[in-house]
Amino acid sequence: MEPLTVLGVFVGQPRVIGVGGDGRPVTSAIGKERVTEPSVAVGPRTIAGDAQADPTVHGGPDKVVYAYPAPHYAHWRAAGFALDVGGLGENVAVVGAAEHDVRIGDVWRWGDALLQVSQPRSPCYKLALHVGRRGAGREMVRTGRSGWYLRVLSPGIAPTAGVIERIGSDPTEPTVAEAFAAVVGPGPGRDDLVAARVRGSAHLAAQWRAALAR
Repeated sequence: MEPLTVLGVFVGQPRVIGVGGDGRPVTSAIGKERVTEPSVAVGPRTIAGDAQADPTVHGGPDKVVYAYPAPHYAHWRAAGFALDVGGLGENVAVVGAAEHDVRIGDVWRWGDALLQVSQPRSPCYKLALHVGRRGAGREMVRTGRSGWYLRVLSPGIAPTAGVIERIGSDPTEPTVAEAFAAVVGPGPGRDDLVAARVRGSAHLAAQWRAALAR
């Protein structure tokens, strides 16, 4: 398989990003800063320096690393969103793969660490607060440019630029695009046969499986 390229690694800590409809402050770690060191420690539950504001929804063993295709940012900017690489809360910005060709269960080698694709990202209201514009979540659903989460199979030290290699992929597993559409959006996942394949995935995160069941 062709190696992918890491354009940047980003981490963040919880902070107030706005006010919710109930008038209360909303806290999130979606705002992340680029890691400037040449490498970063990837642990079984988090990347060094990263955290989640609400661990009941974010984080956990199936959502340790959030990867996002860097070329998508050109489409966001064309749609009127003032976003640059790292602006959607990803931990790793990559080139060389997208939702339609990354499959649930794909195994990636990133430095010494081994990762496995577990589910797409589902947008929530905090995305709009973070980017400062309504409709961000709807745009992600409309385009299917969700990115994907990975679990950590083996912790290690990973480079913050350079190569990340996809070393395993099962063609019977659904793509990230199919899994995303099966739960939150239009597209190939709405086909009954594809949805059944998403449900039957051996590596799909329990949270996404529960959302599909609902």
